[in-house]
Amino acid sequence: MTEPKIYKPEILSRQSELNAWLLTLIACLGLFFLSRQSVIPYWAWFLSGLLAFSALSMSLGSWMDRKSFIQINGDSIRFENGLRKVEFAWDDILEVRTAVIRWGTSVQVFSRGSHFSFSTLGEMKFQGEVRGKTGYSRGVEIMDTILQNSRLFHTERNGSQVIYSRN
Repeated sequence: MTEPKIYKPEILSRQSELNAWLLTLIACLGLFFLSRQSVIPYWAWFLSGLLAFSALSMSLGSWMDRKSFIQINGDSIRFENGLRKVEFAWDDILEVRTAVIRWGTSVQVFSRGSHFSFSTLGEMKFQGEVRGKTGYSRGVEIMDTILQNSRLFHTERNGSQVIYSRN
């Protein structure tokens, strides 16, 4: 049996997450000091709540990215991201759907009772310069391995989606 291959996604900088938490802290401090002098308008509470929700969402996404991996064994594939753990034998994979997205290609893998998805490498550019990378740098290799080992082939195109299945 061959050694399992483990793939991990590119990890983005946490600077934007830090900025979101700092803005949330500043907004909460502002609410605190304003509440001592007058009634705070509803939109200020809403804005502070929105900032806190954004920061929390970014933290969750960052945590999930750091916990994510795809492991390919001789007889199965396993996906984990901190919240989700699935493992499929190659014959259990019924369908793979791909679609070109803004950064890379989205790949969805379906079995009878579950599914998982990942993205191939995407580069975030600003003024022609790469500012960040997202997805799996060897995502195309992962996708090709899934298609080959599960014996799926291109069956149809549905708009921007390409669907691979056995039938």
